[in-house]
Amino acid sequence: MPDRYLQVVEPTDNVATALRELDAGEPVTVAVGGEERDVEVQADVEFGHKIALEDLAAGETIIKYGKSIGNASQDITAGEWVHVHNVESNYGRGDLADDDQVQAVSE
Repeated sequence: MPDRYLQVVEPTDNVATALRELDAGEPVTVAVGGEERDVEVQADVEFGHKIALEDLAAGETIIKYGKSIGNASQDITAGEWVHVHNVESNYGRGDLADDDQVQAVSE
């Protein structure tokens, strides 16, 4: 049964948001679309932070809410804490976002 305190919004997301503290070594099951993924948490993760759902190579796009939020600045293993120490954000950096992830905003 999936942990209801690990949130994945879109099936394309490769990270889950922890809605509770996670402990290193803890096995968790995450609902992703119509499937479940089993991941072992690699380090303590605070409420509101992210864990990788799969291995991500340096430079690979981090997807949350179905959108690019940045690129892995180093290799990230499944279950690893995903945060500023291993992600280069592309918020406000249209030059770094994938072309299909960029949307123009007009008022």
